[in-house]
Amino acid sequence: MQPASSSSRSTSLKRGIGRAFTYATVGAWSLFTVFFVVWIVIASLKKTRDLFSEPWSLPLKPVWGNYVKTWVSSHFGDYFLNSLWVVSISVCMLLVVCVPAAYVLARARFRGREALANFFILGMGVPIPLLFVPLVVIMTTLRMGDSLSGLSVVYVALSVPFTIYVLMGFFASLPGEIESAAIIDGCSDFQTFWHVMMPLAMPGIATVAILNFVGLWNEYQLSLVLINSPENRTLSLGIYSLISSMQYSGGDWPGLFAGITIVMVPTIIMFVAMSERMISGITMGGVK
Repeated sequence: MQPASSSSRSTSLKRGIGRAFTYATVGAWSLFTVFFVVWIVIASLKKTRDLFSEPWSLPLKPVWGNYVKTWVSSHFGDYFLNSLWVVSISVCMLLVVCVPAAYVLARARFRGREALANFFILGMGVPIPLLFVPLVVIMTTLRMGDSLSGLSVVYVALSVPFTIYVLMGFFASLPGEIESAAIIDGCSDFQTFWHVMMPLAMPGIATVAILNFVGLWNEYQLSLVLINSPENRTLSLGIYSLISSMQYSGGDWPGLFAGITIVMVPTIIMFVAMSERMISGITMGGVK
């Protein structure tokens, strides 16, 4: 009995060490990230000379004018509204298209279902840069180039594979007995989906909504390729234009950090407000 007991203690010790190392690594990375987020916010409230002379100190008198200047003079207010419009419309369109599609692919039984599901999954492996030229040609032909509506359509098209793939896992994890009970009670296929299964999958739907919102909010490459007019720029392009202008107009670093803070705030609010629902959604999607 002693060898078995010794082996069990050794295994428990190894698991404990591995768990402690994982927690320490995640904790250190979290502290590192939080530190630099806080530092960016502090730096955005300083004057340029104070930022370089005392980079790690708190501002004696916060310069809120950096945000006003960035929002108005650098047109970040317009960029913010552009990003908010494009991302909100894209996420709503994605949910309208992908939620019922994922439900059918996960729960229905028909010939070619697996092939169709694999077709969407294969779309996740296509490198986005390979699509730049075809996208420009297609959007120009449709007269949707250099427009926020055209950018939104592209966002939706390229986000469909990931969204359907993730939602399929959530719908597949729901108990089949609930669906059967709804059918026995006289619900049609649409009523079963709309009134029974979709409410149960709301944590998963919220999860993909958050992931898509954050990903599209920070998207840069497609915006750079498809948007040319300054009035149609998104926040990511606004940051790039602000950095480019600093090469010729001097280094307004506090203004740049103010712009970065403006970009970060919506995603931070989204995660804080929806973190519990997102965690429950991820947990639900991982249980089959």
